[in-house]
Amino acid sequence: MSKFIILALIFGVFFSQALQEKNLKVYTFEQYVKEFNKNYGFNSEDYQLRKSIFERNLAEIIDFNNDPNHSYKKGVNQFTDQTQNELKEKTLGYSKNMNKIRPFRNLSVKPIEITEQQLKDLPTHVDWREKGVTTPVKDQGHCGSCWAQASAATIEAHAAINSGQLKILSTQQLVSCVPNPYQCGGTGGCQGAISELAFTYVQLYGLTSEFKYPYQSYFSGNTGNCTYDQSITTPEVSLDGYVKLQANDYNALLYAVATIGPLAVAVDGAKWHSYQSGIYNGCDYSQNIDVNHVVVLEGYGTDPELGDYWLIRNSWGTSFGENGYIRLARESKVTCGTDYSPLDGQACSGQNIPTKVCGQCGVAYDSAYPVNVQVIG
Repeated sequence: MSKFIILALIFGVFFSQALQEKNLKVYTFEQYVKEFNKNYGFNSEDYQLRKSIFERNLAEIIDFNNDPNHSYKKGVNQFTDQTQNELKEKTLGYSKNMNKIRPFRNLSVKPIEITEQQLKDLPTHVDWREKGVTTPVKDQGHCGSCWAQASAATIEAHAAINSGQLKILSTQQLVSCVPNPYQCGGTGGCQGAISELAFTYVQLYGLTSEFKYPYQSYFSGNTGNCTYDQSITTPEVSLDGYVKLQANDYNALLYAVATIGPLAVAVDGAKWHSYQSGIYNGCDYSQNIDVNHVVVLEGYGTDPELGDYWLIRNSWGTSFGENGYIRLARESKVTCGTDYSPLDGQACSGQNIPTKVCGQCGVAYDSAYPVNVQVIG
Protein backbone atom coordinates (compact mmCIF):
# COMPACT_ATOMS: atom_id res chain seq x y z
CA MET A 1 0.00 0.00 0.00
CA SER A 2 1.45 3.38 -0.94
CA LYS A 3 2.19 6.09 1.59
CA PHE A 4 -0.31 8.30 -0.22
CA ILE A 5 -3.14 5.81 0.30
CA ILE A 6 -2.22 5.32 3.94
CA LEU A 7 -2.18 9.07 4.54
CA ALA A 8 -5.49 9.45 2.73
CA LEU A 9 -7.09 6.76 4.88
CA ILE A 10 -5.74 8.33 8.06
CA PHE A 11 -6.91 11.79 7.01
CA GLY A 12 -10.34 10.46 6.11
CA VAL A 13 -10.71 8.73 9.47
CA PHE A 14 -9.71 11.75 11.50
CA PHE A 15 -11.75 14.14 9.36
CA SER A 16 -14.91 12.07 9.83
CA GLN A 17 -14.19 11.80 13.54
CA ALA A 18 -13.75 15.55 13.90
CA LEU A 19 -16.96 16.17 12.00
CA GLN A 20 -18.84 13.72 14.19
CA GLU A 21 -17.51 15.23 17.42
CA LYS A 22 -18.53 18.72 16.26
CA ASN A 23 -22.13 17.70 15.55
CA LEU A 24 -22.89 15.31 18.40
CA LYS A 25 -24.67 17.89 20.54
CA VAL A 26 -27.23 18.51 17.82
CA TYR A 27 -27.24 15.01 16.36
CA THR A 28 -30.73 13.48 16.38
CA PHE A 29 -32.10 9.97 16.33
CA GLU A 30 -33.72 10.72 12.97
CA GLN A 31 -30.28 11.53 11.53
CA TYR A 32 -28.89 8.38 13.10
CA VAL A 33 -31.58 6.15 11.58
CA LYS A 34 -30.86 7.58 8.13
CA GLU A 35 -27.06 7.48 8.42
CA PHE A 36 -26.89 3.87 9.62
CA ASN A 37 -29.83 2.56 7.56
CA LYS A 38 -31.86 1.45 10.56
CA ASN A 39 -35.18 -0.09 9.63
CA TYR A 40 -37.64 0.87 12.36
CA GLY A 41 -41.25 1.69 11.62
CA PHE A 42 -41.65 5.41 12.35
CA ASN A 43 -43.06 5.95 15.85
CA SER A 44 -43.50 2.22 16.32
CA GLU A 45 -42.87 0.66 19.72
CA ASP A 46 -39.45 -0.53 18.55
CA TYR A 47 -38.66 2.94 17.17
CA GLN A 48 -39.43 4.58 20.50
CA LEU A 49 -37.42 1.98 22.41
CA ARG A 50 -34.37 2.44 20.18
CA LYS A 51 -34.69 6.20 20.35
CA SER A 52 -34.69 6.08 24.14
CA ILE A 53 -31.60 3.84 24.22
CA PHE A 54 -29.85 6.00 21.61
CA GLU A 55 -30.48 9.23 23.51
CA ARG A 56 -29.21 7.70 26.74
CA ASN A 57 -26.06 6.40 25.05
CA LEU A 58 -25.50 9.67 23.20
CA ALA A 59 -25.68 11.65 26.43
CA GLU A 60 -23.08 9.33 27.98
CA ILE A 61 -20.80 9.74 24.94
CA ILE A 62 -21.00 13.54 25.07
CA ASP A 63 -20.37 13.57 28.81
CA PHE A 64 -17.35 11.27 28.42
CA ASN A 65 -15.83 13.36 25.63
CA ASN A 66 -16.19 16.54 27.67
CA ASP A 67 -13.48 15.25 30.02
CA PRO A 68 -10.10 16.23 28.48
CA ASN A 69 -8.22 13.74 30.66
CA HIS A 70 -9.29 10.69 28.66
CA SER A 71 -6.83 9.18 26.18
CA TYR A 72 -9.59 8.15 23.79
CA LYS A 73 -12.86 9.48 22.40
CA LYS A 74 -16.25 7.86 22.12
CA GLY A 75 -18.55 8.27 19.15
CA VAL A 76 -21.79 7.30 17.46
CA ASN A 77 -21.80 4.14 15.35
CA GLN A 78 -24.08 1.24 14.43
CA PHE A 79 -24.22 0.13 18.08
CA THR A 80 -25.48 3.35 19.68
CA ASP A 81 -29.13 2.27 19.70
CA GLN A 82 -28.46 -0.97 21.60
CA THR A 83 -27.99 -1.87 25.25
CA GLN A 84 -24.81 -3.30 26.74
CA ASN A 85 -26.45 -6.70 27.23
CA GLU A 86 -27.65 -6.82 23.63
CA LEU A 87 -24.21 -5.96 22.34
CA LYS A 88 -22.48 -8.53 24.50
CA GLU A 89 -24.79 -11.23 23.15
CA LYS A 90 -24.54 -10.22 19.48
CA THR A 91 -21.02 -8.99 18.87
CA LEU A 92 -18.67 -11.10 20.97
CA GLY A 93 -18.29 -14.89 20.80
CA TYR A 94 -15.46 -16.25 22.92
CA SER A 95 -15.07 -17.85 26.31
CA LYS A 96 -11.96 -18.73 28.20
CA ASN A 97 -11.42 -22.37 28.98
CA MET A 98 -9.49 -23.71 26.01
CA ASN A 99 -6.59 -24.48 28.35
CA LYS A 100 -8.81 -26.52 30.69
CA ILE A 101 -9.85 -29.28 28.28
CA ARG A 102 -8.15 -32.00 26.26
CA PRO A 103 -5.28 -30.86 24.03
CA PHE A 104 -5.95 -30.21 20.36
CA ARG A 105 -4.04 -31.48 17.34
CA ASN A 106 -0.52 -30.02 17.08
CA LEU A 107 -1.03 -27.57 19.93
CA SER A 108 2.28 -25.89 20.68
CA VAL A 109 2.48 -23.74 23.79
CA LYS A 110 5.76 -21.94 23.33
CA PRO A 111 7.57 -20.05 26.07
CA ILE A 112 9.65 -17.95 23.70
CA GLU A 113 13.04 -17.15 25.20
CA ILE A 114 13.92 -13.58 24.33
CA THR A 115 17.13 -11.85 25.30
CA GLU A 116 17.26 -8.27 26.46
CA GLN A 117 19.23 -7.42 23.33
CA GLN A 118 16.56 -8.95 21.07
CA LEU A 119 13.94 -6.77 22.74
CA LYS A 120 16.10 -3.69 22.28
CA ASP A 121 16.55 -4.54 18.61
CA LEU A 122 12.81 -4.69 17.91
CA PRO A 123 11.43 -1.82 15.82
CA THR A 124 9.63 0.93 17.71
CA HIS A 125 6.73 0.79 15.25
CA VAL A 126 5.06 -2.23 13.61
CA ASP A 127 1.98 -2.04 11.39
CA TRP A 128 1.43 -4.99 9.07
CA ARG A 129 -1.03 -2.94 7.01
CA GLU A 130 1.93 -0.95 5.70
CA LYS A 131 3.41 -4.13 4.20
CA GLY A 132 0.28 -4.83 2.16
CA VAL A 133 -0.48 -8.18 3.80
CA THR A 134 -3.86 -7.41 5.41
CA THR A 135 -7.30 -7.58 3.84
CA PRO A 136 -10.15 -5.08 4.36
CA VAL A 137 -11.84 -5.11 7.77
CA LYS A 138 -14.97 -7.26 7.85
CA ASP A 139 -18.17 -7.07 9.90
CA GLN A 140 -19.43 -10.12 11.79
CA GLY A 141 -22.93 -8.65 12.04
CA HIS A 142 -25.42 -10.45 14.30
CA CYS A 143 -23.33 -13.61 14.54
CA GLY A 144 -20.90 -14.28 17.40
CA SER A 145 -18.21 -15.20 14.89
CA CYS A 146 -15.36 -13.02 16.14
CA TRP A 147 -13.21 -16.14 16.56
CA ALA A 148 -13.73 -17.09 12.90
CA GLN A 149 -13.25 -13.52 11.66
CA ALA A 150 -9.98 -13.17 13.58
CA SER A 151 -8.77 -16.61 12.48
CA ALA A 152 -9.45 -15.95 8.80
CA ALA A 153 -7.80 -12.52 8.94
CA THR A 154 -4.72 -13.94 10.67
CA ILE A 155 -4.42 -16.76 8.11
CA GLU A 156 -4.86 -14.24 5.27
CA ALA A 157 -1.99 -12.15 6.61
CA HIS A 158 0.37 -15.09 7.04
CA ALA A 159 -0.50 -16.38 3.57
CA ALA A 160 0.43 -12.98 2.14
CA ILE A 161 3.63 -12.80 4.19
CA ASN A 162 4.73 -16.23 2.94
CA SER A 163 3.58 -16.02 -0.67
CA GLY A 164 3.09 -12.38 -1.59
CA GLN A 165 -0.51 -13.18 -2.55
CA LEU A 166 -3.39 -11.48 -0.77
CA LYS A 167 -6.36 -13.84 -0.50
CA ILE A 168 -9.76 -13.05 1.01
CA LEU A 169 -10.75 -16.28 2.74
CA SER A 170 -14.08 -17.75 3.79
CA THR A 171 -15.22 -16.89 7.28
CA GLN A 172 -18.48 -18.77 6.69
CA GLN A 173 -16.64 -22.04 6.14
CA LEU A 174 -15.15 -21.70 9.62
CA VAL A 175 -18.46 -20.64 11.18
CA SER A 176 -20.45 -23.49 9.64
CA CYS A 177 -17.87 -26.28 9.50
CA VAL A 178 -15.48 -26.08 12.47
CA PRO A 179 -16.50 -28.76 15.02
CA ASN A 180 -16.58 -27.82 18.67
CA PRO A 181 -17.23 -31.10 20.55
CA TYR A 182 -16.10 -29.80 23.93
CA GLN A 183 -18.01 -26.52 23.57
CA CYS A 184 -14.88 -24.45 23.97
CA GLY A 185 -15.55 -20.76 23.67
CA GLY A 186 -19.23 -21.51 23.19
CA THR A 187 -21.26 -24.15 21.40
CA GLY A 188 -19.73 -23.34 18.03
CA GLY A 189 -20.49 -21.20 15.00
CA CYS A 190 -22.41 -18.04 15.82
CA GLN A 191 -22.55 -19.12 19.46
CA GLY A 192 -18.80 -18.82 19.87
CA ALA A 193 -15.57 -20.80 19.64
CA ILE A 194 -11.82 -20.16 19.61
CA SER A 195 -9.14 -19.52 17.00
CA GLU A 196 -7.18 -22.64 17.94
CA LEU A 197 -10.11 -24.76 16.74
CA ALA A 198 -10.20 -22.84 13.46
CA PHE A 199 -6.47 -23.32 12.87
CA THR A 200 -6.78 -27.05 13.58
CA TYR A 201 -9.68 -27.37 11.13
CA VAL A 202 -7.78 -25.56 8.37
CA GLN A 203 -4.80 -27.83 8.97
CA LEU A 204 -7.06 -30.81 8.26
CA TYR A 205 -9.26 -29.50 5.45
CA GLY A 206 -7.82 -26.25 4.10
CA LEU A 207 -9.74 -22.99 3.74
CA THR A 208 -11.47 -21.78 0.60
CA SER A 209 -12.13 -18.23 -0.58
CA GLU A 210 -14.84 -15.79 0.42
CA PHE A 211 -15.99 -15.81 -3.20
CA LYS A 212 -16.56 -19.58 -3.22
CA TYR A 213 -18.15 -19.72 0.24
CA PRO A 214 -19.52 -16.24 1.09
CA TYR A 215 -20.52 -15.02 4.53
CA GLN A 216 -24.25 -15.61 5.15
CA SER A 217 -24.56 -15.21 8.93
CA TYR A 218 -24.39 -11.41 9.05
CA PHE A 219 -28.14 -10.78 9.19
CA SER A 220 -29.50 -14.13 10.30
CA GLY A 221 -27.14 -14.76 13.20
CA ASN A 222 -27.45 -18.45 12.30
CA THR A 223 -24.48 -20.80 12.02
CA GLY A 224 -25.85 -22.62 8.98
CA ASN A 225 -25.08 -26.12 7.75
CA CYS A 226 -21.61 -26.93 6.47
CA THR A 227 -21.73 -27.23 2.67
CA TYR A 228 -17.98 -27.43 2.10
CA ASP A 229 -16.80 -30.47 0.14
CA GLN A 230 -13.04 -30.54 -0.37
CA SER A 231 -13.40 -32.80 -3.41
CA ILE A 232 -15.57 -30.19 -5.13
CA THR A 233 -14.47 -26.83 -3.71
CA THR A 234 -10.75 -26.19 -3.96
CA PRO A 235 -9.12 -24.82 -0.80
CA GLU A 236 -7.11 -21.63 -1.26
CA VAL A 237 -4.67 -22.13 1.61
CA SER A 238 -3.19 -24.81 3.82
CA LEU A 239 -1.25 -24.65 7.08
CA ASP A 240 0.80 -26.96 9.28
CA GLY A 241 -0.65 -26.17 12.70
CA TYR A 242 -0.37 -23.25 15.07
CA VAL A 243 1.65 -21.86 17.92
CA LYS A 244 0.00 -20.71 21.11
CA LEU A 245 2.12 -18.33 23.16
CA GLN A 246 2.51 -18.87 26.86
CA ALA A 247 -0.27 -17.07 28.71
CA ASN A 248 0.53 -13.49 29.76
CA ASP A 249 4.03 -13.48 28.22
CA TYR A 250 4.21 -9.79 27.34
CA ASN A 251 7.64 -9.89 25.71
CA ALA A 252 6.79 -12.94 23.62
CA LEU A 253 3.70 -11.19 22.29
CA LEU A 254 5.74 -8.12 21.36
CA TYR A 255 8.43 -10.22 19.71
CA ALA A 256 5.98 -12.44 17.81
CA VAL A 257 3.96 -9.63 16.25
CA ALA A 258 7.15 -7.79 15.28
CA THR A 259 9.07 -10.71 13.77
CA ILE A 260 6.50 -13.35 12.76
CA GLY A 261 3.22 -11.64 11.90
CA PRO A 262 -0.29 -10.88 13.17
CA LEU A 263 -1.78 -13.02 15.94
CA ALA A 264 -5.31 -13.89 17.01
CA VAL A 265 -5.69 -12.62 20.58
CA ALA A 266 -8.50 -12.82 23.12
CA VAL A 267 -9.63 -9.67 24.94
CA ASP A 268 -12.38 -8.14 27.03
CA GLY A 269 -14.26 -6.21 24.36
CA ALA A 270 -17.52 -5.71 26.23
CA LYS A 271 -17.10 -1.93 26.58
CA TRP A 272 -15.50 -1.17 23.25
CA HIS A 273 -18.66 -0.47 21.28
CA SER A 274 -18.62 3.32 21.58
CA TYR A 275 -14.85 3.68 20.99
CA GLN A 276 -14.06 6.16 18.24
CA SER A 277 -10.40 7.16 18.37
CA GLY A 278 -7.32 7.45 20.55
CA ILE A 279 -5.70 4.92 22.86
CA TYR A 280 -8.19 2.84 24.81
CA ASN A 281 -7.50 2.26 28.51
CA GLY A 282 -11.06 1.58 29.63
CA CYS A 283 -10.48 -1.90 31.09
CA ASP A 284 -10.03 -1.33 34.82
CA TYR A 285 -7.52 -3.79 36.30
CA SER A 286 -9.27 -3.59 39.67
CA GLN A 287 -12.52 -4.82 38.10
CA ASN A 288 -13.42 -8.09 36.39
CA ILE A 289 -11.51 -8.48 33.09
CA ASP A 290 -14.01 -10.74 31.32
CA VAL A 291 -12.17 -12.12 28.28
CA ASN A 292 -14.96 -12.55 25.73
CA HIS A 293 -13.84 -11.47 22.25
CA VAL A 294 -11.23 -12.49 19.65
CA VAL A 295 -9.43 -9.91 17.51
CA VAL A 296 -6.20 -9.62 15.52
CA LEU A 297 -3.04 -8.02 16.89
CA GLU A 298 -1.43 -6.37 13.85
CA GLY A 299 1.26 -4.23 15.42
CA TYR A 300 2.24 -1.69 18.02
CA GLY A 301 3.64 1.81 18.26
CA THR A 302 3.82 5.05 20.19
CA ASP A 303 1.53 8.04 19.82
CA PRO A 304 3.54 11.21 20.55
CA GLU A 305 0.73 12.62 22.67
CA LEU A 306 -1.05 9.55 24.05
CA GLY A 307 1.72 7.01 24.58
CA ASP A 308 2.36 3.37 23.67
CA TYR A 309 -0.31 1.16 22.11
CA TRP A 310 -1.16 -2.22 20.62
CA LEU A 311 -2.73 -2.04 17.14
CA ILE A 312 -5.87 -4.20 17.08
CA ARG A 313 -8.03 -5.14 14.09
CA ASN A 314 -11.67 -5.70 15.09
CA SER A 315 -14.52 -7.38 13.17
CA TRP A 316 -17.28 -4.80 13.59
CA GLY A 317 -16.90 -3.06 10.23
CA THR A 318 -15.10 0.16 9.32
CA SER A 319 -17.60 2.45 11.05
CA PHE A 320 -16.19 1.19 14.35
CA GLY A 321 -13.22 3.00 15.85
CA GLU A 322 -10.34 4.08 13.66
CA ASN A 323 -11.53 2.63 10.36
CA GLY A 324 -12.26 -0.72 12.02
CA TYR A 325 -9.26 -0.67 14.36
CA ILE A 326 -8.73 0.12 18.01
CA ARG A 327 -5.48 1.07 19.74
CA LEU A 328 -5.11 -0.47 23.20
CA ALA A 329 -2.86 1.03 25.86
CA ARG A 330 0.49 -0.79 26.01
CA GLU A 331 1.97 -0.28 29.45
CA SER A 332 5.77 -0.18 29.82
CA LYS A 333 5.44 -2.36 32.91
CA VAL A 334 3.35 -5.53 32.64
CA THR A 335 0.05 -4.96 34.42
CA CYS A 336 -2.36 -7.76 35.25
CA GLY A 337 -5.91 -8.18 36.44
CA THR A 338 -8.27 -11.06 37.09
CA ASP A 339 -11.00 -12.73 35.09
CA TYR A 340 -13.43 -13.64 37.86
CA SER A 341 -15.96 -15.18 35.48
CA PRO A 342 -14.17 -17.88 33.47
CA LEU A 343 -17.48 -19.67 32.93
CA ASP A 344 -19.36 -16.55 31.86
CA GLY A 345 -21.24 -16.87 28.59
CA GLN A 346 -21.00 -20.06 26.52
CA ALA A 347 -17.89 -21.45 28.23
CA CYS A 348 -16.37 -24.92 28.32
CA SER A 349 -17.23 -26.95 31.36
CA GLY A 350 -14.72 -27.88 34.02
CA GLN A 351 -13.15 -24.74 35.44
CA ASN A 352 -14.46 -21.74 37.33
CA ILE A 353 -11.30 -20.65 39.13
CA PRO A 354 -10.46 -16.93 38.66
CA THR A 355 -7.76 -16.47 36.03
CA LYS A 356 -4.85 -14.03 35.85
CA VAL A 357 -4.96 -11.96 32.65
CA CYS A 358 -2.33 -9.39 31.69
CA GLY A 359 -2.21 -6.39 29.40
CA GLN A 360 -4.97 -3.89 28.71
CA CYS A 361 -8.25 -5.82 28.39
CA GLY A 362 -6.28 -9.05 28.88
CA VAL A 363 -4.57 -8.79 25.48
CA ALA A 364 -1.57 -10.91 26.54
CA TYR A 365 -3.58 -13.78 28.03
CA ASP A 366 -4.47 -15.96 25.00
CA SER A 367 -2.67 -15.51 21.68
CA ALA A 368 -1.93 -17.81 18.74
CA TYR A 369 -0.75 -17.74 15.15
CA PRO A 370 -0.84 -20.29 12.28
CA VAL A 371 2.32 -22.02 11.07
CA ASN A 372 3.56 -22.32 7.47
CA VAL A 373 0.47 -20.96 5.73
CA GLN A 374 0.71 -21.68 2.00
CA VAL A 375 -1.41 -20.58 -0.95
CA ILE A 376 -2.48 -23.68 -2.89
CA GLY A 377 -5.52 -22.48 -4.85
